[in-house]
Amino acid sequence: MDRLFAYGTVNAAVSGNGPALFLLHSLLSDRASFASIEPELMRSHRVIVPELPGFGGSRAVDGGLAAVADRMAEVVNEVGDREAIVLGNGYGGFVALQMAIRHPSIAKKLILADCGAAFSEPGRDAFRNMAAASKAKGLAAITDVAMRRLFAADFQASHPELMRDRREAFLKTDPEVLQAACAQLAALDLRPELPKVKVPALVLVGEHDEATPPPMSHELAALLPDARLEVLAGCAHVPQLQKPRVFLDAIADFLKPAHATA
Repeated sequence: MDRLFAYGTVNAAVSGNGPALFLLHSLLSDRASFASIEPELMRSHRVIVPELPGFGGSRAVDGGLAAVADRMAEVVNEVGDREAIVLGNGYGGFVALQMAIRHPSIAKKLILADCGAAFSEPGRDAFRNMAAASKAKGLAAITDVAMRRLFAADFQASHPELMRDRREAFLKTDPEVLQAACAQLAALDLRPELPKVKVPALVLVGEHDEATPPPMSHELAALLPDARLEVLAGCAHVPQLQKPRVFLDAIADFLKPAHATA
C-alpha cells in the first residue's frame, strides 16, 4: 500500500522495501502512469513515485528544467540511498538525465524511457504549437493531440476506460507549468553534456513513439558513456502503461545488483 510523503515541496507515494527506485512521470501524464508496474517493483525495491514540481501537490520551481532537476536531486538526497536507481519516462526521463548531468553521484543507475538529448526541428515545433494552442484555447483544445503523443490509435480504441482516466488526469495539469515545460523542451540540447553521465544507463523506447521517436533514443544511447538501448515492440510513449509486462521484463536484469547478474 502506498504511503504519501512530502519531501520539502515535493509529494511522493512510497511503497515496498529495499534499495530506492524513483519513478518520474511524463509531461502529459502523472504518477498514476506507473500503477501497473509498481506492485511488482515494490517486492524488491522501495518505490518512490513523486509528483514532479508543478504537478499534483508539488510546488512549481523557477529556473526551467535545470531547477526541476536540482529540486528532484534534493529529494533523492533526502531519501539518502546511495544505491538509488532513477527511472524517468518522457519528461521524467529528461529530468533524470539533467539530474545526472548536474549531480553525477546522485544515482547508481538510470533508466531513461522514451526521452533523448535533443529534439529535431519538427519535434521542437510540436512543443511550441502545443504551448500556443493551450494558452489560446485551454488544455481541452490539445487533449486529443496529447493522447496521440502518448498512445497509438489502436491502443486508444481498445482501452476506452483507461483513455478516459488519462484524459481526466491530463486536464488537471497546470497550463502554465505545461507551457513552460514545452518551451524548455523545445530549446533543449543536452548532447554536449552527456559525457558527464558516468553511471550505467538503460535506454528504452517504444517502437511506435511519436512524441520522442526512436532515433532520439538511438542517439542518446550512442552518446552516453555507458548505455545500452532496447526498443520495445508494439509500444508508444508510455510503455509501462501500454505493455507493463514487456516493460518489466525489459528492466528486470538492469535492476538487479551487480553481484546478482554476474
